[in-house]
Amino acid sequence: MALPTFVSLLTFNRNYRYNKGDMLDGIRNLKRVVITQHPKIKGVAEQARQISSIFEAHGISTCVCNTNQTDLPQKLENGEFDLVIALGGDGTMLRAGHLTAPWGVPLLGINLGRFGFLMQLERDEWQNYMPRLLEGDYKIEERMMLKAEHWRDEKLRDSFQVINEVVVCRGQVVRPIRLRAEVDGYTLASYVADGLIASTPTGSTAYALAVGGPIMPPELRNILIVPVAPHLSMDRAVILPEGASVSIFTDSDHQAVMSVDGHAPVMLHNKDRVLVKASDYHVRFIVFQDPGYFYRNLSHYMEQNPSIGKLK
Repeated sequence: MALPTFVSLLTFNRNYRYNKGDMLDGIRNLKRVVITQHPKIKGVAEQARQISSIFEAHGISTCVCNTNQTDLPQKLENGEFDLVIALGGDGTMLRAGHLTAPWGVPLLGINLGRFGFLMQLERDEWQNYMPRLLEGDYKIEERMMLKAEHWRDEKLRDSFQVINEVVVCRGQVVRPIRLRAEVDGYTLASYVADGLIASTPTGSTAYALAVGGPIMPPELRNILIVPVAPHLSMDRAVILPEGASVSIFTDSDHQAVMSVDGHAPVMLHNKDRVLVKASDYHVRFIVFQDPGYFYRNLSHYMEQNPSIGKLK
């Protein structure tokens, strides 16, 4: 499978966001861990039990729950957990990331799903890394998040935190819509397309990649703009300078919606504006490998997409 063409960076920042100073000091600081799980994955309960037993053997209390457990956000806000472990696939990781980011709680993903590009460890290898986790032999990788604001008639209707992407696109009617994008108040382009994606570097390997966007290293703090099925419109991706924001205006009589990280769509009216900018929050991933792990994993996943085999 050929890799997509890279577009030119308007600004390229090589400051890799491995935060060594904020590393937990291993078992001496870990006191309470929550293990979140996707309840429909086969064998997840047994995996959670095994992980929990290791922590308990070292005097670290654990709680096992689903990511949609209603009291989990409040417990994280109260500072009841030092670490969150997500068992599942990328969807589970995204849900856990939304829960942990506002409070800066580190997140470790263990892949029990199909793809697991966001996950750090696989089902058959997490046991090998538990000693390192308990000893504090890991790093915290801070990933950029976005804030998406929905404006109508100059009034803010709602705002959302974004790990992967925010998409402004057509609704149920199969017709392209008209969109206009402005960067820091200056016109970027007008589009006739199925939609427009505003993505984080983390999200550049998700929906944005599927529609031909470039792959961005996760340490960057730039917004990626990618059109979806443009018709006689600008068909190239654009990477904005660090610190820039983009406003997406709907200019169509056809139904348009906004979706954040694949969540339920929000209905948009004509002339609505979606403002996308860097968030004050970061999602904090625990990683055990050197910074080159991203490129190694990229080649592996692009050449051996496990999702394809599952569909046969």
